[in-house]
Amino acid sequence: MHSTSLGSGNQGLQVGHNYGSINTEFHLPLETPPKPFATIPFSRDPDFVNRGDILDQIDERCSEPAARVALVGLGGVGKSQLAIEFAHRIAAEQLDTWVFWVHAGTQARVEEGFRTIADAVKLLGRNQAKANILQIVYHWLSNERNGRWIMILDSADDRDVFYGPTSGDARNGRPFVTYLPQSRNGSVIITTRNRNLAFRLTGRRQNMIEVGPMARTDALMLLDQKLGSPTDLDVAIELVQALDLVPLAISQAAAYIQAIAPRSSPEKYLAEFRESERKKTRLLQYDGGDLRRDGGASNAIITTWQISFDHIRSKRRSAADLLSLMSFFDRQGIPEWVLHPPKTTKDGMRGRRQSEAGTLKLDDSSSAIGDDTDDCADDDIDGGFEDDVTMLRDYCLIATNEDGDEFEMHGLVQLSTRRWLDIFGGQETFKQQYIERMALSFPTGRYENWGTCRSLFAHVQVALGYRPSDDMLETWAILLHNGGCYAWSQGRYDVAQQMLGKARKVREKKLGNEDLATLASTSVFALVLLDRGQWEEAEKLFVQVMEMSKTKLGANHPSTLTSMANLASTYKSQGRWEEAEKLEVQVMETCKTKLGADHPDTLISMGNLASTYRDQGRWEEAEKLEVQVMETCKTKLGAEHPSTLTSMANLASTYRDQGRWEEAEKLELQVMEKSKTKLGADHPDTLTSMANLASTYRDQGRWEKAEKLEVQVMETFKTKLGADHPSTLTSMGNLASTYRNQGRWEEAEKLEVQIKVDTQTL
Repeated sequence: MHSTSLGSGNQGLQVGHNYGSINTEFHLPLETPPKPFATIPFSRDPDFVNRGDILDQIDERCSEPAARVALVGLGGVGKSQLAIEFAHRIAAEQLDTWVFWVHAGTQARVEEGFRTIADAVKLLGRNQAKANILQIVYHWLSNERNGRWIMILDSADDRDVFYGPTSGDARNGRPFVTYLPQSRNGSVIITTRNRNLAFRLTGRRQNMIEVGPMARTDALMLLDQKLGSPTDLDVAIELVQALDLVPLAISQAAAYIQAIAPRSSPEKYLAEFRESERKKTRLLQYDGGDLRRDGGASNAIITTWQISFDHIRSKRRSAADLLSLMSFFDRQGIPEWVLHPPKTTKDGMRGRRQSEAGTLKLDDSSSAIGDDTDDCADDDIDGGFEDDVTMLRDYCLIATNEDGDEFEMHGLVQLSTRRWLDIFGGQETFKQQYIERMALSFPTGRYENWGTCRSLFAHVQVALGYRPSDDMLETWAILLHNGGCYAWSQGRYDVAQQMLGKARKVREKKLGNEDLATLASTSVFALVLLDRGQWEEAEKLFVQVMEMSKTKLGANHPSTLTSMANLASTYKSQGRWEEAEKLEVQVMETCKTKLGADHPDTLISMGNLASTYRDQGRWEEAEKLEVQVMETCKTKLGAEHPSTLTSMANLASTYRDQGRWEEAEKLELQVMEKSKTKLGADHPDTLTSMANLASTYRDQGRWEKAEKLEVQVMETFKTKLGADHPSTLTSMGNLASTYRNQGRWEEAEKLEVQIKVDTQTL
């Protein structure tokens, strides 16, 4: 082995001192530029469903020079899948076009995407230690001699990624958006959940393509393709509708069904999904994996949306609070006014007090989770609310109606929000806020409040399933009591019985059987039973309420008189005329003395007594009272008030019973038309008015007109009240009578046999 020594024998060779740097450059041969190709990290989806003309819209916009197009929509609606399909089509059909894919979720992922472009194109200088990859790629993309290119910026949801300073000394903190060229030879396609960011990046609303849930036919096709076999159409329709037609949720459900088959099927999945909110949440958290979703993205729809919730919470806490509150409403028709917080009182103390059986007065609403909020002027509050709404709309989590005064959300977004609140321990807080806000906003079910009640009733219905903690039960009962009263006034007896039954039970537990609020709920609950033909149960409750009211309030108190009138109605329904009349005379005389002759309660009592007279054939006495009631109601309440219509119907019945058919018909036509307008075509009072008019036609021998109305009344009563309800049976009897009068014996007998069978089941 030879050795080389730098000893004394080498003294004549001097290198000297070198205080600078020695640079050695290695000049590698230039790389041959490749031909255009695609850097799409995902394979083409064989189950892709072409959704209308969205791909055509993208193609049309990308045909313009320096085009920028944004696919905007909620997470999971298929924006990236559309972009993947479009990218593969371009790569297959336009061989001279580069197709670049950049994940834009973070600045690091953007730089990674640009480095992939630099490597793919073999850009000179890309491997230098301090190379500014963004700048190098920007210059190459800006050079039109390099050919046509399309870049997909996927998951561009965070404004700071594009408009915040980039890291690295060589870039001088330039925001990433400045590295996006606007050269004539290139197009940029953006997928984003952020509508505001989409507008900033594209510069025009016309370049934003809204991507929502699928059309039903497309959703059914996707489900079939993901399952690999056709599904029963009815089950498939119900399943995709339950999943809000959201592609990711449908794919997720199909993956779950296939993963545990044969222990699951579309039918079993749907049944489990509907079983409870807990089961629904568990199914929607299933992550089945998807080769065409970014590795950092969840395949579970709930997790996908919760990423947006977290981002909003970090950027604007009040917007997250608004979203949390809205998640407890019914998904559609959320009025803006009910979302604004109530005004606070001077002492700032939070509390509630019951002012009467069905109303609530609040001092203020519960505060948002976690953060203290400062007092601010109303203008600042309103401005803050608008900013909150804008942020939630920008993230496609809520939408507005055409007038902008009502909001809606996807049901699955609401469910995901409530699950997200569970993680932070905030669900009970916002449930309480919702119940307080609704109890404050939903009025009693009186006629003058029907407009407000109608706009809020769907939101009261969902509150049935929101049993709160013990300290909120009384407030919940107030909301359910008022909702039940309104439902009863609209003839919606099933939901009225549910609401009033729960309100009554809560009040019995919290306040006791003899509390006035408990008696109020029991009384209206009994009215529902009365209208459903459950007379014995109703009578038992009315006697109980009447006796307690006499003890607590006195015999002449308006509430006691109302309970007596209700009991009399029960007697009358059972044909116990003398007992009914005795109570009704007592109520009427006391009302006249205590309230005055033209008080609404006095007029009702007079109408009730007149009805009892008529049922006994005492027509002159009945008519005298009914004329007086009708004229006073018209003057005091107006010609279209429900009480006025009832008084007109009562008088018409008395005319008909006396054979005064023209007078009866004239009134009955008015009542029927106004009832249809004010109450709706299928309201029990409207149906009764139609039956009354049909009776007048029948009594005049106008069989065809009578039959047409009677068939309509009978079918609607069957649907609304059930086949064995007394009103349904009466309508069947009326129709049978019309058939007999025409000599149609078989049809009449068939109905009469059915009446007998149904009567025996009562």
